[in-house]
Amino acid sequence: MCGIVGIVGKANVNQALYDALTVLQHRGQDAAGIVTCDRGRLYLRKDNGLVRDVFHQRHMQRLVGNMGIGHVRYPTAGSSSSAEAQPFYVNSPYGITLAHNGNLTNVEQLSREIYESDLRHINTNSDSEVLLNVFAHELARCGKLQPSQEDIFDAVRAVHKRCVGGYAAIAMVTGYGIVGFRDPNAIRPIVFGQRETENGVEYMIASESVSLDVLGFDLIRDLEPGEAVYITDKGELHTRQCAENPHYSPCIFEHVYLARPDSMIDNVLVYKARLRMGEKLAEKILRDNPDHGIDVVIPIPDTSRTSAVELANHLGVKFREGFVKNRYIGRTFIMPGQAARKKSVRQKLNAIELEFRGKNVLLVDDSIVRGTTCKQIIQMAREAGAKQVYFCSAAPAVRYPNVYGIDMPSVHELIAHNRTTEEVAELIGADWLIYQDLHDLVDAVSEGNPKLKRFDCSVFDGDYITGDVNEAYLGKIERARNDAAMATGDQGNAVIELHNN
Repeated sequence: MCGIVGIVGKANVNQALYDALTVLQHRGQDAAGIVTCDRGRLYLRKDNGLVRDVFHQRHMQRLVGNMGIGHVRYPTAGSSSSAEAQPFYVNSPYGITLAHNGNLTNVEQLSREIYESDLRHINTNSDSEVLLNVFAHELARCGKLQPSQEDIFDAVRAVHKRCVGGYAAIAMVTGYGIVGFRDPNAIRPIVFGQRETENGVEYMIASESVSLDVLGFDLIRDLEPGEAVYITDKGELHTRQCAENPHYSPCIFEHVYLARPDSMIDNVLVYKARLRMGEKLAEKILRDNPDHGIDVVIPIPDTSRTSAVELANHLGVKFREGFVKNRYIGRTFIMPGQAARKKSVRQKLNAIELEFRGKNVLLVDDSIVRGTTCKQIIQMAREAGAKQVYFCSAAPAVRYPNVYGIDMPSVHELIAHNRTTEEVAELIGADWLIYQDLHDLVDAVSEGNPKLKRFDCSVFDGDYITGDVNEAYLGKIERARNDAAMATGDQGNAVIELHNN
């Protein structure tokens, strides 16, 4: 769920990269990094923390150059070590830096190949460093002093043949250009666009279209499954399909929670998809319980607000803002450690008693993962005087871990795993629990783009579309992701600040 960006401009791109990462901050609050290129030299700054805390004026002044890439990270393997902040760098060939969103499911095999056959050293536990070294090794095969666009695309083709999983990546080849590529199933999102300046056309690649909008770039389109886009340092744009058998199977959880509502993903406006989720939920409530007795619909800010509004409209019930959110608390879903999440909920939300007292309240959230947050929120609603508290999830029950770049907890921490809806309702303290049906969720998203026939819905149905995920693999990621490992793992205290002056 990281955020990535790359820009080839006509002047220094440091401020534009900073602004883009700020827009993408919702995709990761653990670490941030920017690397720029100026006359064949790289300037890198990365560290743990928010964008505004990592980059100060002294850092920005050193990040010179007309092209660069950036990254905001949240930990996908339980570690928040600053040593795994991105972008990563290898000096051979050419000097390549890379920012990656996603997760490789065959990373152990690739790590062995890189060491035994490619003769390369991996210095962290990050699969992003593995991806970078695979790309670098394949690009080195061209054996040229100056790589051509076809050499770049050949390297991406080889990456697709070797790497399995969900990945969207942006790599900068020092002195030559920036390449963005997407896995053959298009699991993770990536778009590109352009803007006209007085000095010529500038190009941008990013995780979400909203970052292009804010910086005045016009969206050209999403990258297709397996496609790559290469922008030279002179501003020449080239695209190429680099996968032998590409299929659209994007992650549907992007529309549920991860992406901003004002983003376009695979030609679907996230806002409209969430409106349709609310409409589908209302239809289910009216179908299953027409005499529902709901007095008011209240969203749990912020992601669920769009669905909640449409849900209330279709039910003919009042919509009210019942919780005030502290804007200075991060997204609890991506906070490492159960203790931090529990503490943050009460700090993050406060109930407006007027909207709860004596009423049958329907609370709406985007999803239920661990159940920790919604249990506390339901208790807050009761303390504020609610007569009955119903709970509605805009997504189906999350029963399986994600392996393609979203750090879902271990399967035994998922509250819906091996439990019925009634059992989950009892555990979170709800008088009634309504989950979105999976086919309704798929319809809500695909209605925006009929070409989307299949999605990665693995967190809901356990169907892992890459076909290589088995019980042994799930066991490994469960051990890596459980909260105990996160609490005792190497958190690191090193500060990364690499720059060439």
